[in-house]
Amino acid sequence: MVVRMGLLQKKPGLSDAEFRAHWRDLHGPLAAKLPSLRRYHQNHVVDREQRGIVYARGSHDFDGISELWFDDLPSMQRAFSSDLVEEVAADEASFIGDLKLITAIQQQVVPVPTGARLIKRMSTLKRRPDVSLEKFQHEWFQVHSVLVKRLPEVKGYTQNLIFDRAHGRGRPASYDELPIDGIVELWFSDRESLDAGFNSPAGKTLMTHAEEFIAEISTFLVETHEVV
Repeated sequence: MVVRMGLLQKKPGLSDAEFRAHWRDLHGPLAAKLPSLRRYHQNHVVDREQRGIVYARGSHDFDGISELWFDDLPSMQRAFSSDLVEEVAADEASFIGDLKLITAIQQQVVPVPTGARLIKRMSTLKRRPDVSLEKFQHEWFQVHSVLVKRLPEVKGYTQNLIFDRAHGRGRPASYDELPIDGIVELWFSDRESLDAGFNSPAGKTLMTHAEEFIAEISTFLVETHEVV
């Protein structure tokens, strides 16, 4: 499967509550009609603190992160070439001020238990300037993933390796314009267990390894609304 993610900033003048309500109640049911769509989740940002870590943070800020899953790239391309996209884009203009789109390969490292009440922390990653994309992928997928599994109380962990970027619909973005290499999804029981996990010996080992290949980590606590 491939995942298309939208990095959303709300339209100026809208309150957080207005943005979330429009996205959840109006836009969600509309986008859910896209052909070949397998799953669709909205992640509403509720906290921008560097939860659990002390690390350089990027300049990007978001009010929401969408996730849309498709079987493969051709299925995704057909969905975003359908007649419905024009209606989706028109609605986006009514509540989104800025939209960046990324496409990623997703690796589920720790499956999330079904039905559990958890908190979710999403993070954007930017690799160090002296680290190639290939080196970044190796360190993240092959080494870092093993260290994350050793965190006490971690309930879920998914990695999203970015391979395509765009400004809204139809205009590709360069790496310099959107310098993000990966998006992390982490689940814990609560904020206390998140902090405890990263403050544990395993957490300190994890973040020492992060310094070998990651320049910036920007964390967001989100509330997830599962549309499809």
